[in-house]
Amino acid sequence: MASDLDKVKKLRELTGVGFKDCKIAIDENGGDIEKSIEFLRKKGIAKASKKMERVAADGLICISENENKFSIVEINSETDFVAKNNEFIKFVEEISDLALSNSGNKEKMLNSKMKNQIVVKDNLINLISKIGEKISIRRIDSFNESELLNFSYMHSAVKKNLGKIGVLLSLKSPKSKSELSELGKQLSMHIAALSPLSIDKSDLDKNILNKEKEIITEELKNSGKDSKIAEKIALGKLNKFVNDNTLLNQEWIIEPKKKVKDVLKNAAGNDSIEVVRFVRYKVGEGV
Repeated sequence: MASDLDKVKKLRELTGVGFKDCKIAIDENGGDIEKSIEFLRKKGIAKASKKMERVAADGLICISENENKFSIVEINSETDFVAKNNEFIKFVEEISDLALSNSGNKEKMLNSKMKNQIVVKDNLINLISKIGEKISIRRIDSFNESELLNFSYMHSAVKKNLGKIGVLLSLKSPKSKSELSELGKQLSMHIAALSPLSIDKSDLDKNILNKEKEIITEELKNSGKDSKIAEKIALGKLNKFVNDNTLLNQEWIIEPKKKVKDVLKNAAGNDSIEVVRFVRYKVGEGV
């Protein structure tokens, strides 16, 4: 009973829906939070959001860099208390440097020796034993293509290149990196703040798009609107979802009247600027 009440409370926090409706959703969906969110959205009760996420882990994001090469790692702990532990911080920073030297290859990094001449995976076990919390090296990535212009950004850094949200970004342009340094930083900050799911509609995950379409359709069915009107509304809502979640079509965070693609076009002038790739890590996201 206590467990169900906790789930109802969690569902209320995620959706802003009243206790009674949340209780019905939890009961109808066997206590599954994600299915309950979907259930409420289809009924048109829950607030539409691209991301009703569960964050069940703490820890740190760390970025390492060497000229145009960057790495990013997420290392999780159970509590923020451990994430502030100096020994944990030093471990994260050294792992990040090893991720950079191993070009983001997690297996090679895990078998690399750290400064104490013990391999990473054994140091990890020793740290878990010493601190008394589960610690995991969740994910790593590396941007090291020499023909691209690579940038990074750490949001609310607790220390240089160390914090809770980190971004790596690759641009392709005949312009130099110094010419695009300000734009690269601003674009990375934009990605950190607005969390796009893809660069453009063409590379947006079809499963995400189909799921959103299904939710919108079900919501409109339950509203009792005429089918032709509902179809037009559904198309408008889906287009808005695409615009809100694809980087090039998002409103530029610095000047919302412009879209990101317009900002890139203006900055390019007679040249071109292409967003090739980005990653955004947020501690505990999706765990």
